Amino acid sequence: MYSGLHHVQLALPAGEEDRARAFFVGVLGMTEIDKPPVLAVRGGAWFRAALEIHLGVEDDFRPAHKAHPGILVDDLDAVAERLHEAGHHVTPDRDFPGFRRFYAHDPFGNRLEFLEPEDG
Repeated sequence: MYSGLHHVQLALPAGEEDRARAFFVGVLGMTEIDKPPVLAVRGGAWFRAALEIHLGVEDDFRPAHKAHPGILVDDLDAVAERLHEAGHHVTPDRDFPGFRRFYAHDPFGNRLEFLEPEDG
């Protein structure tokens, strides 16, 4: 019945789209994609790699500290290195059998989980 995940929605404060671009494109290497015009007027930004992350403006913004996307990657160490080089903290976590993983936060404090299968 379900065929996959299309996107994950996260929030950002109003006017912070350039910081989002610097992180999701500049650090993580994702590509920014155009929002449909009817949605673009609301602000925010959308990014794509193997999945889409949509960042929407919230006037009463509070970062997602617990809720998070789980992002599968091919080279966990390379992603961690990119984040370290850009000054972002990475927190390793070994509590998910079958995967190597770590947590990091976007510039707005939203939690992100990066995973790589141990056999991959």
